[in-house]
Amino acid sequence: MKRRNPLDRYAKDLASGTVRWIGVRPLRREPLQAVSEAEACAGLGLEGDHRMGKTPGSGRQVTLISEEFIAQIERFTGLAAIEPGLLRRNLVVSGINLNALRRQRFRVGEAVFEATQLCHPCARMEEALGKGGVAAMLGHGGLCAKIIEGGAIRIGDAITVVESSHE
Repeated sequence: MKRRNPLDRYAKDLASGTVRWIGVRPLRREPLQAVSEAEACAGLGLEGDHRMGKTPGSGRQVTLISEEFIAQIERFTGLAAIEPGLLRRNLVVSGINLNALRRQRFRVGEAVFEATQLCHPCARMEEALGKGGVAAMLGHGGLCAKIIEGGAIRIGDAITVVESSHE
């Protein structure tokens, strides 16, 4: 019997969003560099990002967070505006419920991704956002994903679900 994900209907019928920011980090622990486009390499990560050389096939090749989650984090921390690079995520998106994309496949520009797990905040968020930064991000840290099909991704690209991974 086919196992069904209760989020499939939402993801297939209602989900679409937009890429608002892209960042890559050439070296571990270095600040993210904002770019207007990046090449997503299947099974590896984003070209120019240090994670691309780590564990090929990892479920954490790319990380995503939404503007909506960032707005919540701002409210919880009391910060007026949070620079996307501080949150250490590769893509900032808007207009889509990232938590509903978990374990779904979705297209961003020319590339296809599969959301693998929630992206939980690390202790560095206390340094970046101040005391309470980790707590502010709980439930709002975004998603980790792996790249199924490579291709260019650009600011302004649409994000749409292409198929469920629970077929």
